Amino acid sequence: MSDAIAVSFEEIIYQIKLTCQIPSKIEDVVQRKIIISKAEEIGIQLETKELQQAADDFRQMNKLWNANDTWLWLQKHCLSLDEFEELVRIRLLSSKLAQHLFANQVESFFIGHLLDYAQVIMYEVVLDDEDLAMELFYAIQEGDMNFHEVAHQYIQDPELRRCGGYQGRLSRQDLKPEISAAVFAATPPQLLQPIVTSKGIHLILVEELIQPELTESLRQKILSSLFFEWLNKQVKQANIVTQFHPQVSGLAV
Repeated sequence: MSDAIAVSFEEIIYQIKLTCQIPSKIEDVVQRKIIISKAEEIGIQLETKELQQAADDFRQMNKLWNANDTWLWLQKHCLSLDEFEELVRIRLLSSKLAQHLFANQVESFFIGHLLDYAQVIMYEVVLDDEDLAMELFYAIQEGDMNFHEVAHQYIQDPELRRCGGYQGRLSRQDLKPEISAAVFAATPPQLLQPIVTSKGIHLILVEELIQPELTESLRQKILSSLFFEWLNKQVKQANIVTQFHPQVSGLAV
């Protein structure tokens, strides 16, 4: 199709309505208003230098390496320069508000959820036959085979077979409850007795249990989680009054 297709602002709003996104967009607006109101209540100030750094960080994150890249990005998203500055201001306000409200709660939250942040390095072969799984388990235990040989012989997926069933670094949330209970009770390196789940019979080699550390990345993740949990509660408690009145047709529902 070579003819240009005109898209108006009204048509964009109409499309948002047709895709049932109005409630989520209202929630986004309410969140922004709550952030601004709470920051004003607390007295959070934004310095020009902070705003400039936040804008630079945003451009870098979005690979806007020069002025031309930035202008093209603004055009793509229908943003004026003032609106871009407001976008950056809200992001920075959110960050400073989160720090103010929850920075002193991060460590206690981390300590209270240590089990959730533990991780495991493990290898896995999933079989369909429980008798075969037990046979292979004892063969590995007795040294007749090693786990890599079992993985190479019984894993169907080529990439997974090449890496010997390596699953990477996993948390409790990444595993089925019956598997995580056994895995995190292991004394590595340890081959676990076959575990039956709805997916099959799991033969698992636990190589290493990684004790959690409060890294800067995890600190920010916890801080963000606490902040958005608080923000969502504020939205639910808010008395939202929408200043528009959608028309409802006579279609029977």
